[in-house]
Amino acid sequence: MNFATRAIRAGQQPDPATGSIIVPIYQTVNFVFQGVGKPSAFEYSRSANPTRRAFEQCLASLEEGQYGLAFSSGMAAIDAALSILKPGDQVVVSENLYGGTYRLFESVWKPRGVQFSYVDGTRPSAFAEAIRPATRMVWIETPANPLLQLVDVRAVTAIAHKQGAVLVADNTFASPFFQRPLTQGVDIVVHSATKYICGHSDVVAGAIVVNDQPLFEKLAFYQNAVGAVAGPFDSWLGLRGLKTLAVRMKQHERNAQRIAEWLVADGRAAGILYPGLASHPQHELARVQMDGFGAIVTVRLRGGLAAVERFIDGLEVFLFAESLGGVESLVCHPWTMSHGAMSKQDKDKIGITEGTLRLSIGIEDADDLIADLDKALARV
Repeated sequence: MNFATRAIRAGQQPDPATGSIIVPIYQTVNFVFQGVGKPSAFEYSRSANPTRRAFEQCLASLEEGQYGLAFSSGMAAIDAALSILKPGDQVVVSENLYGGTYRLFESVWKPRGVQFSYVDGTRPSAFAEAIRPATRMVWIETPANPLLQLVDVRAVTAIAHKQGAVLVADNTFASPFFQRPLTQGVDIVVHSATKYICGHSDVVAGAIVVNDQPLFEKLAFYQNAVGAVAGPFDSWLGLRGLKTLAVRMKQHERNAQRIAEWLVADGRAAGILYPGLASHPQHELARVQMDGFGAIVTVRLRGGLAAVERFIDGLEVFLFAESLGGVESLVCHPWTMSHGAMSKQDKDKIGITEGTLRLSIGIEDADDLIADLDKALARV
C-alpha cells in the first residue's frame, strides 16, 4: 500500500467486537487475566494499550520501520532515545537543533555524565572530526529548527556506523510524508508528534520508530519503566491526525512555497530561509533526500526586536504562539520562545538573531496569508 492508504489503514483493522471501522478509545487502566500467570494480550495500559498500539503500528508503517513507540511528548521520546547511554559516553550533535532538546542535553543528561559535542551539521566532515573512542551516539535534526539547515543523512550515517555509534534523527519538521530517515540508514527516528503527526494543535505526544529489535526492546523497557506513554485518547487523536497527514502536508507545502517566493520577491525581509527556494544553500540536497520541502519558512527582519514587535502587532490571520505543524498558521520568535533556553552566545553562534521569525505555514487560503504578511511587513 502507498503512503496515503497506509495512513488510513495500517494498524487499524475494524474492531472485532463491534465492526467499528475506527479504532476505539480503550480508556482503561487494566485488562482481565485469564488465570494466575496468564495475562491477556494486554495487561496494564502503561505497558501497552490497544489504541496506542494501533497508533504505534501506523507510525512505524509510515516511517517504513518495524517498531513504533508513542510517548506523552516529543521531549519524552527524546529522553527515551538517550536512555541507551551511560556516564562517560559522548554524543556528537548537529548544533542547530530545537532549544528544548539542547536544554535536555545540557541540564539533564550532561549532569548525569553524558558528554555532548556540537558541530556544524551542514558539514559531514565535522561529525567525523568530533568522533572520539567514547562516541556512542550521533544526533541530527534535519531540517533544523529554526534555520532549516539540512544534514546529509547518508554521509553522516556512514560516519556514525563506522564508529559503531547509534544515529538518531529528529524528523519532526519533515514528517514521514516528506522524509523517512530509516531508509537512509538512521537507527532511531524521533518525532514531536504534537506537530505534523497529530496536526491539529490539540494533543501533546511524541514518537520513536526503529527497525532493530534489540534496540526496540531497550527503548520499550525504558518507556514502560518510566511511564511517559501516550494515553488512549491522545493516541486516538494521533490516529485521526495520521489519516489526513498526506493531504495536509501537500497543502502545507504548496502554501509555504508560494509564501517563500512572495517574500523573496517582496524584498522587505532581510533574509528568507526555505529549502524549496533555489537560493537555499542546500536546496539540491533537499531535492535528493526529501520528497518535499516542508512547511516552515524562516525570515529575518531588519530592525531586531523592535521590528519583530511591530510585525507581530500587525498580524491577524497568523497567530503568535509556540509550537508548529497545526492546520493554522503560527509565528514563533525563536530568540525568546523555542530557543529561549540557549544563551545569547549560543544563539549568536548558530545564527539565531533577535530579528529571526519562524513561520509555521498552515493550510488556510494562501492569498489571505500573504495579505496578512503584507500588512504586517508594512509596519516594520
